[in-house]
Amino acid sequence: MKKLRKAYIALIMAFLYAPIVLLILYSFNDSKSRANWGGFTLRWYKELFSDAAIMSALSTTLSVGLLAAVFSTLLGTVGAIALYQMKRLPRKTLLSIVNLPMLNSEVVTGVSLMLLYAMANIQLGYLTLLLSHIAFCVPYVVLSVMPKLRQIDPNLAEAAQDLGATPMQGFFKVILPDIMPGVFSGFVMALTMSIDDFVVSFFTTGSGVSNLSITIYTMAKRGISPKINAVHDHLCLCVCSAHRAESARLPQGRLQPEEARRSEDTVLRDDRGRCPLSPLPGTRGSWISRISLCAYGSI
Repeated sequence: MKKLRKAYIALIMAFLYAPIVLLILYSFNDSKSRANWGGFTLRWYKELFSDAAIMSALSTTLSVGLLAAVFSTLLGTVGAIALYQMKRLPRKTLLSIVNLPMLNSEVVTGVSLMLLYAMANIQLGYLTLLLSHIAFCVPYVVLSVMPKLRQIDPNLAEAAQDLGATPMQGFFKVILPDIMPGVFSGFVMALTMSIDDFVVSFFTTGSGVSNLSITIYTMAKRGISPKINAVHDHLCLCVCSAHRAESARLPQGRLQPEEARRSEDTVLRDDRGRCPLSPLPGTRGSWISRISLCAYGSI
């Protein structure tokens, strides 16, 4: 049974990653034909960087992706905090509305945004492309931040304010460090979804502005060039780097509740049971979060 399970997993992984491996291999193929191997070469990478259309599309894709990820992360984080502080019924209702862009068809989303821009008399171009990407990336950030908000104790911010911190200081010193893994995950997810998008971009971009997916679609009508394989390699490198950065920020282990409580007491209190105002050697976090946790533990 175990061998069958391993064989099934290996088959699924091969089905998912074999096309990616083939694209990487054929980006070094000297022949334009995918049927035979013409030898190792780097000329497709040289032609890629000398192709003005592809480089323009690549710069548009990266700039729109980064801007959309930054703005959607800010809006999604603020929206997730606002939803978390609402009562249960309105929170569930608004969460259902926020999740609609993820559940809705991309064609419907793209057409509806195109009609909205036409009604508002906004010319299709870079701005409409950016606004559209922000619109469908925000729900992914909310979906990433909400679980981290549910994990933190709501009394921490109140304890920080009781000990003299302003609401902004309490947020940046206590709440934000705890939800930062979710914020960063939302940023990476938004960046990935923006780079990967084709349908919404196709309906909301104007003449003279196209991202990489639209450019590849246009080139595919005339026959796929090996330069596309080189583009794919760069995108794979960017995605792997983002995934590695995200994995590096995630905690490697998790303490049980009692162990975590004892660890906090050990870090936050001295041998007389007092709360030190200065950071202890070898520990992480700000003094506000330390005294807030300490005050909460003494209630």
